[in-house]
Amino acid sequence: MTIRILIAEDQRIVREGLRALLEDEAAVEIVGEAADGQQAVEAYARLQPDLVLMDLQMPVLDGPEATRCIRESFPNARILVLTTYATDEFIFKALRAGAQGYMLKDASSDELLAAIRAVHSGQTQLSPAVAARLVAGVGGSGTEPLTPREREVLTLLGQGRSNGEIASALTIAERTVKVHVQNILGKLGATNRTEAVSIAVKQGLITL
Repeated sequence: MTIRILIAEDQRIVREGLRALLEDEAAVEIVGEAADGQQAVEAYARLQPDLVLMDLQMPVLDGPEATRCIRESFPNARILVLTTYATDEFIFKALRAGAQGYMLKDASSDELLAAIRAVHSGQTQLSPAVAARLVAGVGGSGTEPLTPREREVLTLLGQGRSNGEIASALTIAERTVKVHVQNILGKLGATNRTEAVSIAVKQGLITL
């Protein structure tokens, strides 16, 4: 399966470097480039790529805002942030906007390709440094304990499973999984699945 990728990056030399790196991979096809966030939103709507490599600091619309706009129109869009910033502000802003992955530009080519494959398959992928900051900095606000079923769902969330995959694994309806996920988010004080997993790791509820 070929993964069709849109590169959203304002620095031309970085775009060219990413294209040169990824075009050598038989399973990857670069279908477009965007030099700012607005171009990224428009290019996504036009090209319908399988995945966006999204920079954070871009003109017109920044990466998180472009991510939010894309996910609002295309809820199943796969977006992998690729940036030099590893501060809490940028990490949470990107993940809350809907990015499923957050990698730093000092990652190796193998790490980047692994992240692309993981996000494309529906998993959450974070650079080790980013994951460490999440675990250190995120705390749940909920006090109500998780039920045994919610713990099972949470464990599968930590494995990057989709709602459909969780439903199949637990032999329950997908709408029931959605209810469990919403309950988990509320109890852990998380705004999305990635935050929930990070909080759960910190609290020792699951291990990755």
